[in-house]
Amino acid sequence: MADSFPIDDDEIDVEDIEIRLLLEAIFQMYGYDFRSYSKASIRRRIMHRLGMSGFSSIMEMTDKVLRDRRFFVTLLNDLTVNVTEMYRDPEFYRAFREEVIPVLKTFPFIKIWHAGCSTGEEIYSMAILLEEEGLYDRAMIYATDIDKNVLAAAKKGIYSIEAVKQYGDNYRRAGGRHSLSDYFTARYDSVIMDQRLKRNIVFADHDLATDQVFGEMHVILCRNVLIYFDRALQERVIRLFVDSLDMGGYLCLGTKESLKFTGQEEAFEMINPSLRIFRKRQIRHS
Repeated sequence: MADSFPIDDDEIDVEDIEIRLLLEAIFQMYGYDFRSYSKASIRRRIMHRLGMSGFSSIMEMTDKVLRDRRFFVTLLNDLTVNVTEMYRDPEFYRAFREEVIPVLKTFPFIKIWHAGCSTGEEIYSMAILLEEEGLYDRAMIYATDIDKNVLAAAKKGIYSIEAVKQYGDNYRRAGGRHSLSDYFTARYDSVIMDQRLKRNIVFADHDLATDQVFGEMHVILCRNVLIYFDRALQERVIRLFVDSLDMGGYLCLGTKESLKFTGQEEAFEMINPSLRIFRKRQIRHS
């Protein structure tokens, strides 16, 4: 079992033990592994659901999780963080367009893995960018997430029209060439992303804590996901990305994320320090 919740023999925290047992129960029953997620973040989300559900203890909630899959899905939505928007951090997409796209244009085919894609807004952001740069027809985007529900939402590509109105400013700041409205159809109070943006996207469930590599990717995007993991899981995930990237491939992390203390810093050269764009070195490291 992961050591995300260390126990001091002199001061046993019953609540910590109950959380560890809950996470172990989830893993054994449903296969989702949250045991190496950040202790503070997981505790906060579990305690929120405990308060909302009216259980007297975490152990009582654990019993409910094991016996009621519908309740487990409710808790799963709490545990999986789905904070996203189209062209989130517009300066990142502008930098990607200016610093990475010229290199990708030299490739006959492009494979991109977006790990932790959530409800898909950032997937369609990248698809639009590739379309505008004339690269989409020779690209394949692999969109993965641990949560099958958000993957289903991502595949549908239906979003609130009010939210998309706000995304328009992000698109312009990211260096968009046209109008964001060119890429969706409005229907009542929602929009649906254009089908042509979906033709080269593969949606698949993938757990960064337990699943294996996606081989020979040219770009991996995993932005604002590692911040929810403990250090051991961060190390595992970065090794996974190193093994999944082709030589010279790009790794894009969130602005608050780093390769420090992962043991893999030497595997990459820094392309954009402030926006966390790295490139895997051409010489293979052991």
